[in-house]
Amino acid sequence: MRSVVTALSTLLRRVLPQSAFDSIRFRWLAMTSWFIKRPPEVRSFGSDGESDLVTRLQAVNAVAPTKMCRVMYNYGSDKGYGRHNYTVVYSVLFEPYRDRPLRVFELGLGTNNTEVASNMGVQGRPGASLRGWRDLFPLAQVFGADIDRGILFQENRIKTFYCDQLDPAAIRAMWSQPDLQDGMDIIIEDGLHTFDANVSFLEGSLEQLRPGGIYVVEDIARDCIDRWYDQLANVYSKRYPKYEFAFLILPNPVNAWDNNLLVVRRNKA
Repeated sequence: MRSVVTALSTLLRRVLPQSAFDSIRFRWLAMTSWFIKRPPEVRSFGSDGESDLVTRLQAVNAVAPTKMCRVMYNYGSDKGYGRHNYTVVYSVLFEPYRDRPLRVFELGLGTNNTEVASNMGVQGRPGASLRGWRDLFPLAQVFGADIDRGILFQENRIKTFYCDQLDPAAIRAMWSQPDLQDGMDIIIEDGLHTFDANVSFLEGSLEQLRPGGIYVVEDIARDCIDRWYDQLANVYSKRYPKYEFAFLILPNPVNAWDNNLLVVRRNKA
């Protein structure tokens, strides 16, 4: 049966426009998710006893697309169904935040400049995720940053800034901007996808997270997982006692390489 579905999927992908194929795939996933459950693998660090964060993350069905998946896809973000399916996690993780006057920040605007590392290719849509967050959180102020100054922009409830996440001075300079002084409820790191770059921005930005806030590192490659486990168990769980860390290996039928997340929550107390 699986081989038949795969063959049919391959045929449809060849003969249909991408938008039509994705629409059919979305409906198929939504239908089959009633019968198929594929939770992420979750490993917790820095939590004493049973964690409600881990419980919520373990309840995610990675093959069940949501409204958030559709919104992000429509804007051209890669967070929805496809190579990444982070929105199935975010739909559960951020549900309690939906109607709050949030402050949301994302590093990495999705540059389409192929000279910039971790670019989205010439078909990329800079700012796609920020516009998605604006729609999904109707009372939020949305902020973003990127190393590519050519794609920085400002729109209703969106402001963006320059940042080189490998440069601690640039990170401090960005967070010193007047508009960014009140901290963030949600921080998404979707910038340069290397271990050193992730660590650099996390260590320079974690204190900007408000109590109860969520920080996420996206697109962690499988060959970095062991380094992250070591960093979380032996460094961060001790250095940052006010934070809980959860690492997710998220199943995805088309991407077994970099569909992994680090989720950090700052304790309210």
